[in-house]
Amino acid sequence: MGERVGPAGAAGDVPDRIGGGRAGADAAIVDCAAYAEGRRLHRERVPVEEALRASREAGGFVWIGLYEPTAEQLERIGAEFGLHPLAVEDAVKAHQRPKLERYGEMLFVVLKTARYVEHTELTEHSEVIETGEVMLFVGADFVVTVRHGAARPLDTVRHDLEERPELLSHGPAAVLYAVADHVVDDYVTVAADVERDVEDVEAEVFASDEAHDPRRVYQLKRELLELKRAVVPLARPLQQLSTGAVPLVDEEIRAYFRDVADHLLRVVEQVAGFDDLLNTILASHLAQIAVQQNRDMRKISAVVAILAVPTMIAGVYGMNFDNMPELRWRFGYPLVLAVMAILCALLFRAFRRSGWL
Repeated sequence: MGERVGPAGAAGDVPDRIGGGRAGADAAIVDCAAYAEGRRLHRERVPVEEALRASREAGGFVWIGLYEPTAEQLERIGAEFGLHPLAVEDAVKAHQRPKLERYGEMLFVVLKTARYVEHTELTEHSEVIETGEVMLFVGADFVVTVRHGAARPLDTVRHDLEERPELLSHGPAAVLYAVADHVVDDYVTVAADVERDVEDVEAEVFASDEAHDPRRVYQLKRELLELKRAVVPLARPLQQLSTGAVPLVDEEIRAYFRDVADHLLRVVEQVAGFDDLLNTILASHLAQIAVQQNRDMRKISAVVAILAVPTMIAGVYGMNFDNMPELRWRFGYPLVLAVMAILCALLFRAFRRSGWL
């Protein structure tokens, strides 16, 4: 996220923290704007105090975007908007599971973002899914978004929402919907990309009867767990937002949340399917190992049985008794060798026809 100081929708979503950066809480601010009746009141980013004043005069709301703020920076913003200290602490520490909490008239929502990491070949060390977090403080006249991680920035969400004044006119609930829709759309994209990796592993394992390295399957399963941790817990918050359990969300916006919940349900089903398929692949791998070991044992047993014939005959004639059949016969030695060869050949043929060799 590069610095965003220009008009809404400008490229970049990371505040400038190096030389020339802003001091105090402003150092973490990506964008700050006031909105009323579905439109942005200032073309460029404005200070928090000015945005608050403009939104109150116009009867609108303020949307402040932060990127990885420090505790002190977020506490200053929290003091301005009356954010609950526990929610502020969670937003600073990050590493939260998706959830929706109510503190009086304010909502605190945690969403986990996901991004597919491109790789040319899946190995036991490949990073497939990278996750981050977006926290939202939603009040009647403000929205504070806090982003952690390198997932897709929220500047495109702000720009797209500003292009839809009829939706933006619903206030902070519209921002919450837009961010949730953005996160779930990324889930859909990530699930489609992960599906290709699962299909590649499946094709490789089932292409032949030979056992394959299971570490790639385990790695993909671990990476899939990251997506599962982001997707599955989000179902309950979206259900609350779409069923009227949250007063800040009006009936029209609930319909939008129901659409997001439907998309999330599809991803949850996909993730569950991937997990089951990977379990099947692992079970198939173990079965291939067992079959290969059984095949090897049969080969070894067949070879041992064949070698046992000349070993037994040589052992008998190697006892050096005086009275032994054909002991002093001129053709005794070649006859014994011939008998050994014939018996070994017959055993080899029998084992070959039975599939042991």
